Formats: sequence, structure tokens, C-alpha cells
Amino acid sequence: MKSENSEHKDDEGQDGGAFRGLGMASTVGINLVATTFVGFAIGHWVLDAYLGTDPWFTIIFLLLGIAAGFRHLFRLSSRLNQDDDH
Repeated sequence: MKSENSEHKDDEGQDGGAFRGLGMASTVGINLVATTFVGFAIGHWVLDAYLGTDPWFTIIFLLLGIAAGFRHLFRLSSRLNQDDDH
């Protein structure tokens, strides 16, 4: 027979996993936006503003920011796949 405490602990474990997954999903969205913005900001307001090379560094660093965001997304998804396998 299971006691009420053991059933309650099982429910907490399932809720913890759901909240963990929800937290990771929201982190992915925030990360994609943040890395894209940081890349744009470095290219536009830092390099192009001081070097007068508008729009070249803006385009380059925007693409690098997008690539960094997707790189983080792929690393996170592979980490989650490894956790599911074990």
C-alpha cells in the first residue's frame, strides 16, 4: 500500500518536470531574441557608428547573433535528448 506522502511526492516530481520543461522552453525564446539583439547592437551602434561602415557590420553581427541563438537551441535540444535517453 502506498501512503499519502509517497503519492504526494510522485505528483511533485511530475510537476517539477513539467515546470522544468516550461522554463527551458521560455529560455529558448528569450535567448533567441537576446542573441539576435546583441548581435545587431554590436554591429550597428558600436562598430558601424564608429567606423562609418553602415550597414556591413550590422548585417554581419546580426547574422552572427542569429547563428549563436540557434547554436544554443541545438545544444539545449541535444542535451534534453540525452537526458530522455537515460
